[in-house]
Amino acid sequence: MAGVETLRVMETQGRAYRRIWRGSVITTFLNPVMYLAAMGVGLGVLVDDGTGAEALEGFEYLTYLAPGLLAASTMMTGAGDGAWPVMAGIKWQRHYEAILATPVNVRDLVSGHLLWVSVRLLMVSVIFGFVMILFGATGVVQAIAAVIPAMLTGMAFAGPVTAFTSWTEDHTGLTNLFRFGLVPMFLFSGTFFPITQLPGWMQPLAYLTPLWHGVEMTRSWSLGLEPTFSPVVHFGYLALLIVGGWLASQHFLGKRMIT
Repeated sequence: MAGVETLRVMETQGRAYRRIWRGSVITTFLNPVMYLAAMGVGLGVLVDDGTGAEALEGFEYLTYLAPGLLAASTMMTGAGDGAWPVMAGIKWQRHYEAILATPVNVRDLVSGHLLWVSVRLLMVSVIFGFVMILFGATGVVQAIAAVIPAMLTGMAFAGPVTAFTSWTEDHTGLTNLFRFGLVPMFLFSGTFFPITQLPGWMQPLAYLTPLWHGVEMTRSWSLGLEPTFSPVVHFGYLALLIVGGWLASQHFLGKRMIT
């Protein structure tokens, strides 16, 4: 159970979010609308009229794409919240120094931050699920079910990226992480097409990416597809990253802020 100090850190971030929530919610709503309209409806018409339905296990492209984009959206949210706000707290605004001068310790700070990220991921997932329903990509029950693996996907990135941000010296490392890590994952981890369409040598690489495991489970829970591996494997992989990221974040942030 979270301690009082952990909840105070979470509350602080929630209070700060109250000042920007309108713009954030609008963007969170518009992004899935634009993606599903452009990729799902626009490109989807071409895919559905061609031979793509065979690779998509009989689903229309919009229906197949939407859960993958949901998982990818939580990846970007979790990674973003583990990057720029943390770097601001450490280096740009330096308010982490003030927080750690109170009874709040590094564990409380990391735990409170990640708890707040989980709330953000819940909001993003619910809004994206609502948009999926509006587009007719899935039903209400399926959209609700997809929220759980989508949130776990986002948390599997939030913790490790928080740890990386605590370790790296400046924003250049974060820029390179997104450019050479997250963007390739977004493109080649099954979001837009089955990884069986990739060259044989690339498919094992996709298996190693957290996003692929998240896409597999989000798509499975949303569409009823059988995942490539047992759900225990997929969820276990994500849980390992969540716990590992939480522990690594405490280590690197403590090393940077205290020693």
